[in-house]
Amino acid sequence: MDYVIIGGAQAGLAMAYHLQKMNKQFIVLDGQSQVGASWLNRWDSLKLFTPTEYNHLPGLKFDAPKGHYPSKIEVANYFKTYVEKFSIPMQLNTHVTAINKTENGFEVIHKNGSIKANNVIVATGPFHIPYTPPCHTKIEDSTLQMHSNYYKGTHQLQSGDALVVGGGDSGYQILNEISKDQSRTVFFSGDTKVKSLPQQFLGKTLWWWFTKVGFLSYNKYSWIGKKINRSTQPVIGTDVKGILSRDNVIPVGRTKDALNDQIIFESTKKSSIKNVVWATGYRPNFKWIHGLELDADGYPKNYRGVSNMDGLYFIGLPWMFTRGSATLGGVSKDASYLANVINGKN
Repeated sequence: MDYVIIGGAQAGLAMAYHLQKMNKQFIVLDGQSQVGASWLNRWDSLKLFTPTEYNHLPGLKFDAPKGHYPSKIEVANYFKTYVEKFSIPMQLNTHVTAINKTENGFEVIHKNGSIKANNVIVATGPFHIPYTPPCHTKIEDSTLQMHSNYYKGTHQLQSGDALVVGGGDSGYQILNEISKDQSRTVFFSGDTKVKSLPQQFLGKTLWWWFTKVGFLSYNKYSWIGKKINRSTQPVIGTDVKGILSRDNVIPVGRTKDALNDQIIFESTKKSSIKNVVWATGYRPNFKWIHGLELDADGYPKNYRGVSNMDGLYFIGLPWMFTRGSATLGGVSKDASYLANVINGKN
């Protein structure tokens, strides 16, 4: 086997397209039961922040009207169409547990056996281990708790007050959905001063403006790229001020601790909370790749996807080269670059 691609979402599919064009022998391994499951598993009302025209994978346009913001189901269906159109060899229900470097390449170990390959491309994306603050273990069992990774909709919640923790895109989208029920008090623990950007501005989409000014093209090694990477990312397409102005939304500052029914915040304590949604992000997990060198944030050391281990590549990491590296619309450029590297090497 020339290549094993681990991960069958946008990053893995983009690389599969290029390997197919180069007539490489490869297979895509994915731990889920169906193509697109990584998107289908997220909350029901999820929509992309980017309109159709910025969501194309190489070789196939996203079949939706210009200016449309696709749902998770539309994204999953696009992936399925992509796999079928290009006859991408994919093995589902195959959770990879380890990668070992060998004298002749790599051994990719999964739950049902192993595969030997000359090269491996890891396309597992940026979302690995859902993170919740340690204090969540101190909250009494009668309080319903879930990470945003497992949140599907308000039907999962029990009666009573709710708390949403996390001031990023996911946190504000979920806060917006839960607080539409004016009969429920929703406490919010997150950054209330975060900037929010509309999806449309002066008749153009936000992403049109981003492309026009080159915002998505600045690389992580440039001065402006470093500045953007260090700054707090704005919330896109969600009316932050409007949500926070609702009578039933109460900001409580940072979550500090908890004890039984009492959750302790920066300036107050609450004992009425019956539901907690932790939109507190993820932690990377690459410990299953033996001998891999990681950076201070736990991500593989690499340059534009080329790791320090010969024959091992990465695609779809956050800020792998630009801000768009981990997005559906941005992964194509990284895949094209990596394909050229691979083609030149062989």
